[in-house]
Amino acid sequence: MTQIGNSDLDVLPLSLGGNVFGWTADRDASFRILDSFVAGGGDFIDTADVYSAWVPGNSGGESETLIGEWLAQRSPDNVTIATKGGAHPEFKGLAAGTVRAAAEASLQRLGVETIDLYWAHFDDAETPLEETVAAYAALQRDGLVRHVAVSNYTADRIREWVRIADEQGVPRPVAIQPHYNLVHRNDVEENILPIAEEFGMSLVPYYALASGFLTGKYRSVQDAGDGSPRAEGAAKYATPQGIQIIDALERIGAAHDASITTTALAWLRAQPTVAAPIASASRTEQVVDLLASTRLDLTADEVDELNRVSAWTPQTASV
Repeated sequence: MTQIGNSDLDVLPLSLGGNVFGWTADRDASFRILDSFVAGGGDFIDTADVYSAWVPGNSGGESETLIGEWLAQRSPDNVTIATKGGAHPEFKGLAAGTVRAAAEASLQRLGVETIDLYWAHFDDAETPLEETVAAYAALQRDGLVRHVAVSNYTADRIREWVRIADEQGVPRPVAIQPHYNLVHRNDVEENILPIAEEFGMSLVPYYALASGFLTGKYRSVQDAGDGSPRAEGAAKYATPQGIQIIDALERIGAAHDASITTTALAWLRAQPTVAAPIASASRTEQVVDLLASTRLDLTADEVDELNRVSAWTPQTASV
């Protein structure tokens, strides 16, 4: 189990991503995935109010609704629910009134009295940050959410949020949700990770498997033959270095009888301040490899090897 920042949230170090629910996983498939995740010890589910508004016929909130129906039917014990506000088509931005309305709508769809972890999904440059910070604090004060967190914020804006929270005398964010994985490291490691360390926040990275590339399924551009956005997004990483990373994951994983997927998540979990990588599954059989990552502790040498093969050049390095 791992603690998220300085909160009282103690979770298995893996978060099941809810972006596929109502998209590539229908109601029955979503229920099977959630059942399998919890049966295997999973207890941390991450979604957003905008999931999955991009699907023809959807309007946003489909993932939360399915999770809410599952929660009502299964009544699982000690499951941490995280969702995000600010991007739903009806509740765009982080003005105070919008924040409140979005949170209330999420609570209704999820069928819960309190959201355990509520993310500001994207920064809103058009709303004064003081207003957003106060609005999120008001949700905590009124019991709508237990803890607040930020997603897709720059280091400067996170630092500003913390400063404003301290000035207002309200709780700081407990976590940061960045795009972070073996093929996308430099921005997080240069800018976000130091902020997390300084303020005692946890990282809960999304795209932990690089749109599926770090499952080993896409080893060339030709592997994106189905033309789906997910396949094309994954195959773009099939560079010579990307293939070296997959080969290293496969070799290291074999030593532990672990898959490429499991090993990639285990590497991410081993990084400083990372509490729980987010990974999604559209089929129940994929859940096994996700959960296995919580039990795989790579050796220091194995982490170092993956660090080397995925090494990037810091922006501060001399040319």
